[in-house]
Amino acid sequence: MVKTLHPQNYGDAYDVGDYFRKGVPVVMDLTSLPKAEAVRLVDFAAGMVVGRGGSMDRVAPRVFLLTPPGVSAEDAQPEPAKAPS
Repeated sequence: MVKTLHPQNYGDAYDVGDYFRKGVPVVMDLTSLPKAEAVRLVDFAAGMVVGRGGSMDRVAPRVFLLTPPGVSAEDAQPEPAKAPS
């Protein structure tokens, strides 16, 4: 499972960290944030990832994949959408 978050302000950093600490890969989409707040969230995420031994990859402009330690790149891929039954 990958959790996609669209933070609306720096206060949403808690949610990013909470999922990451639980071992859930997080897609952090910062496209709706002003540049200054987006930079603060990237700095927070980078520190958290380094401190916990994970990884952080840019997947699109202002969109980042935070992968916790012990999670492979294949595990961090979003599951394909299922056809309605």
